[in-house]
Amino acid sequence: MVSPGILLVDKPSGLTSHDVVARVRRAFGTRKVGHAGTLDPMATGLLVIGIEGATRLLTYIVGADKTYEATIRLGSTTTTDDAEGEVLVAAHADAVDALTDAQLAEGIAALTGTISQVPSSVSAIKVDGRRAYDRVRAGEDVVLAAREVTVSRFEEIARRAGDGYLELDVVVDCSSGTYIRSLARDLGAALGVGGHLTALRRTRVGDFHVRDAAVIDDLAEAVPLSPAAAAARVVTTLAVSAEEARDLRHGKRLAGQASRLTGPVAAAIDVEGVLVGIVAARGADLKSEMNMPEANR
Repeated sequence: MVSPGILLVDKPSGLTSHDVVARVRRAFGTRKVGHAGTLDPMATGLLVIGIEGATRLLTYIVGADKTYEATIRLGSTTTTDDAEGEVLVAAHADAVDALTDAQLAEGIAALTGTISQVPSSVSAIKVDGRRAYDRVRAGEDVVLAAREVTVSRFEEIARRAGDGYLELDVVVDCSSGTYIRSLARDLGAALGVGGHLTALRRTRVGDFHVRDAAVIDDLAEAVPLSPAAAAARVVTTLAVSAEEARDLRHGKRLAGQASRLTGPVAAAIDVEGVLVGIVAARGADLKSEMNMPEANR
């Protein structure tokens, strides 16, 4: 029987997130595999993969904030807001060369904090049940609604000038749902020269880091985090007795125990160090919001 767990994988460029899921399924011999957030084929970096019953934890991971390392090319726009699309408009080289440090800093600052962002039309957002990128590929004109996101860090760490373009290497800390391609597009638009993304690497999802991730060719030897260890990185933990664990697994409430919570939810860990599930307050009581399967925990 395959043990449940959370596997960190460093996705290489050229593979879809579904490709990685398929490889994990083969490596671990199970169909029950999912991930906590898609990466585009061009992008590299951290995919958080759930195996067996630990897929239930993905709900609590997918909304975590994230860190990306990216390269933004100023000087042209593309159909996809990244290097995989066709160039739509290229700015005159003199306009790019005239950009000042102050203009760049001002443009980046304007895209830092809580902002309203229009996702790229080739994102994975569903429109009437279909992915936006599928609609674009079918020839439809897709304009997505703006959404509020938080960019807590947008920092330039290096730059390179080329013939008619300027590349910025940046680090971005942001809320879930932030599109780095859109940051590149909007920075270029604000500067009047256009912009798109040429490289993207996700290095962090919540408290999960790419430095701890397995490479794609070593999946068979990779050791997933136990559900308890993974849950402890996502929410606070709550030690429960054997009797409390049994009650929670059977759907019973822990009467009058809500005051034991130190956050909105907690990972209930039994005396053997096994994750029972995620608990939340129901009035003065504690009740399971999600239980791990007993036979596969």
